Amino acid sequence: MGAAVAACAVSAGTRVLWCPAGRSAATVRRAEQAGLEPVTELGELFQRAQIVLSLCPPAAAEDVAREVAGYRFTGVYVEGNAISPDRVQRIADLVGRSARAVVDGSVIGSPPVGGKHTRLFLSGPSTATALVTPLFSGTPVSTPVLGEEIGQASALKVSYTAYQKASRVLAALSYGLARHHGVDQALLDVAGKRIGSYLVETDYIAKTAARAWRWAPEMEEAADTLRAAGLPDEVLRAVASTLQRWTDTKDLDDLSMETALDLLRRSE
Repeated sequence: MGAAVAACAVSAGTRVLWCPAGRSAATVRRAEQAGLEPVTELGELFQRAQIVLSLCPPAAAEDVAREVAGYRFTGVYVEGNAISPDRVQRIADLVGRSARAVVDGSVIGSPPVGGKHTRLFLSGPSTATALVTPLFSGTPVSTPVLGEEIGQASALKVSYTAYQKASRVLAALSYGLARHHGVDQALLDVAGKRIGSYLVETDYIAKTAARAWRWAPEMEEAADTLRAAGLPDEVLRAVASTLQRWTDTKDLDDLSMETALDLLRRSE
């Protein structure tokens, strides 16, 4: 997602910097394909950049923010990860000690490649969001602004992801149960009569498993947000726990639906 979003900014005429130190060969390849400009050290990057956009696995969001704060970055920091509003506020308090402004962001949609579009929702000071939106003008990344309150963009993301990702996990469990009892085709026939049912999208079971390493932390973030709102969080904690059973299948493109279901049973 990070490389794809950065490539869109490049296509809009923005110079996008990145630091290859300590990164994998695959990451270097993606950065080169995206047209990003390498810099030798992070310190140089934060000194030259006017805007920093953080897109990383949710668990690493605060580590990244602490690193940025350690360099006393003075530009606009966009926290674009799938984390709870409370964590966004902690990051804003941390990075905001030196940064010009902090913007809360959330990405909803697939990586903007191959004709796909995504939305980078923003919330925060209007003077700061006004600097971010032009970066993606005319690209597959749209930048709706929700308001000036830090936490609004993240609240939207966790609200959406709570349903979208939990539904995928429930669909996998339902299909696995039906398959175990030999009634999987009957289940598909029933679900197929309902428009847009995830139950008929059995090819997505393997995709869900391959993304579990990222989705499990997102479910924990969504559960934290539910708890903070005084709502029950047990369902999403259980979804996160189920996703944890698939964490060894990280980004496996050749994973089959059968193997994904077997892994759920094998982990019992």
